[in-house]
Amino acid sequence: METESEPYVRLASLRQLHQVMADMNTARSLADTLQSVADGAVSALGYEMAAVNLVRQDGDLVVAAFSGNSAAESLITGRVGSRDSWDRRLNMGEQWGDLVFIPHTEGWVLDDDDVPQWYTDGPAPRFEDEWHPSDRLFAPMYTPGVQGGSSGELLGVISVDRPRNGRRPGAWGREALQMYAFQAAIAISNARLRANMQRALVRLERDQQALRASEESFRQAFEYAPSGMAIAEMGGDQHGRILRTNDALCRLLGRPASAMRRYSFSDLVHPEDIGTLLRTSAEGGRAELRLGRRDGSYVWVSLRNSVVADAADGPRFLLTHVEDIEERKRRELQLAHRASHDSLTGLPNSAELRSRLSSRLCRRQTQPGVLESLDAAYGHPAFDAPTGHGFDFAQGGEVFDGFDHHVHTIAPEDGRDDGTKGLAVLFCDLDGFKSINDRFGHNAGDAVLIEVAHRLSRGVRDGDTVARLGGDEFVILADGLGKADAQDLAVRLRNEIIQPIRAEGRAVRVGASFGIGWAHCGMTADEVLKSADERMYVEKRSRPKQHRRAG
Repeated sequence: METESEPYVRLASLRQLHQVMADMNTARSLADTLQSVADGAVSALGYEMAAVNLVRQDGDLVVAAFSGNSAAESLITGRVGSRDSWDRRLNMGEQWGDLVFIPHTEGWVLDDDDVPQWYTDGPAPRFEDEWHPSDRLFAPMYTPGVQGGSSGELLGVISVDRPRNGRRPGAWGREALQMYAFQAAIAISNARLRANMQRALVRLERDQQALRASEESFRQAFEYAPSGMAIAEMGGDQHGRILRTNDALCRLLGRPASAMRRYSFSDLVHPEDIGTLLRTSAEGGRAELRLGRRDGSYVWVSLRNSVVADAADGPRFLLTHVEDIEERKRRELQLAHRASHDSLTGLPNSAELRSRLSSRLCRRQTQPGVLESLDAAYGHPAFDAPTGHGFDFAQGGEVFDGFDHHVHTIAPEDGRDDGTKGLAVLFCDLDGFKSINDRFGHNAGDAVLIEVAHRLSRGVRDGDTVARLGGDEFVILADGLGKADAQDLAVRLRNEIIQPIRAEGRAVRVGASFGIGWAHCGMTADEVLKSADERMYVEKRSRPKQHRRAG
């Protein structure tokens, strides 16, 4: 009787299976498709329970749909099993075509792995094909369109349990489940494709809306930005030509927008800053330089570049942000000036004096092998043992030291004026200054120091340095002087200083003692200053006290 009725059972099952497949392919979402797959395995294939385990992006499988048992559904839906555990299952047991059957005699080793499962224990089967509660049957789903099925990418696994007839599926039941898994894979792939397309359409619409909003935001941000903005061409014959500017940049440079389009930034930059502009990367760099205003003045700006593409494959433009940093630059210059200049007189201070003096001096050295030739030429050792400095000689105003091409600073010889020009260091100490402080107060003393600084600065050449060393001591660095020139300069400066000075409503006078030292390579700045200081004290002691200060 069972054999005679079998064809009718199969025909009814095929009709039901056809309806289930239709339901799968017309589902509105991936979630509905997965649930249709699980429901179809129960309603059309005759299993009491079915689960759809879907492969996630990370490779693990999640129970995405369940059908047949509400208790089991609430227990395992949404739980995740690792890909390693699933690969182990799909590579053991019996291979029924693309299906995997793991009998209860082998499946007990899987009871404690991390794959979500629902099973119950039961008695041993009474006959050969009876289904045991711990038997497991899996139908892998692979990407469609791949020959051989199982060689494609794994999409998921349909796991079924407890056939209603209590028996393991025969050849027809196995083939039906295998075909069902194949059709389910197609339905899942189509559902994913539809979902991806819908997401892509939504994303495209959002992108278009965002692009329109971004363009409008850019336009407003460009036009109404508080700092200067410009768009310039990139590449071609017109590279760097300004195409568009905002109001802030036009106001900053005092130029109308129509006039700005005739220039590039290289036309507007200060001549001394053109190198800075050229070194700035056109595709994303920053520079601080000066740009010319319409009135001929210059303003310090921070110029920052970035590249903007008009479209995916369209032309590129250079977006330049111009920030006014004139005030910051002014503060930086003021701070640098304060650090290197005396706050009372405005002259370079002691640190700046030593820096300028040290920049002219070097420690001389001699290359190996040169000493012997110098010994032979001059008849005495070329190496000065006490100081460790190489011997050098002057020829036509230039000095050779056997080591490099540095033109050394040299000094006239003591005792005679041989016409040698050198770096004169005049150490000036005021005579009678302390008595002015004591009699008239420090305000009067400060006024005297300020006026002395002015007179010293007026009495030297452009390029010479007048510095305040501290207290009532001043130092003058004058390059290119002979001994007579330096002495004449000291006399002229002393005559300027001894003239009456107006301080606190009264006329006062101070004198000045000068010591002339000479800087030459091989000395340190402190050694040069000490030498000039010592000569100043020699000069001060050599003059009668009553002659040190005039009136």
